[in-house]
Amino acid sequence: MKILVATNNQNKFDEINAILTIPTLNLLKLNKNQQSPPQETGFTFAENARIKASYYRAQTGGCATLADDSGLQVEAIGGAPGVYSSRWETTDDKRMAKILDQLKNYNRPDQMFKRSARFVCTVCIEWEYGIILETASVEGQISLQPAGSSGFGYDPIFYYPPLQRTFGEMTPAKKNEVSHRTRALARIKDRLLRLSELNYAIEFK
Repeated sequence: MKILVATNNQNKFDEINAILTIPTLNLLKLNKNQQSPPQETGFTFAENARIKASYYRAQTGGCATLADDSGLQVEAIGGAPGVYSSRWETTDDKRMAKILDQLKNYNRPDQMFKRSARFVCTVCIEWEYGIILETASVEGQISLQPAGSSGFGYDPIFYYPPLQRTFGEMTPAKKNEVSHRTRALARIKDRLLRLSELNYAIEFK
């Protein structure tokens, strides 16, 4: 079973590869002829995930393709940056600084609830049998300042109360136990395993 993972982000590929563990599954990376990304014109994570899966599947002539779209939603700023998370600023540091600046008036202990945030991830697989689509999220808060150097994106400012640390302070294995991407991929994995158990004749070319 071969599935192309539609991302040029090595960190994201590594996360997906670590989470989506099925003995008969072989995850493929984009090659040099598949580097040009599509325009993410969707208004939801699901729409953008489907755009990417469809685009890269067409480029490969029909290879089963997995794409995800994920981002951070901060309550106090109307759910932003949302689907624009990776495009809000030009670098991760600038993106995090922009959020921290917009929350600078909510720094007292009794105001921490106003720093509520969530990571959301939609995973889409497009293949000849149709579309598989799953969405999941994880709740947390925006920390007062970045902490930790692990992970990527907004991980250093996403504080996860059950473990009392940011995603940036977690090891990759620990983050993969609780993350939004893990939760969405777990549902994808379950569906793939159930299809296999039902003895569907599926070939990925």
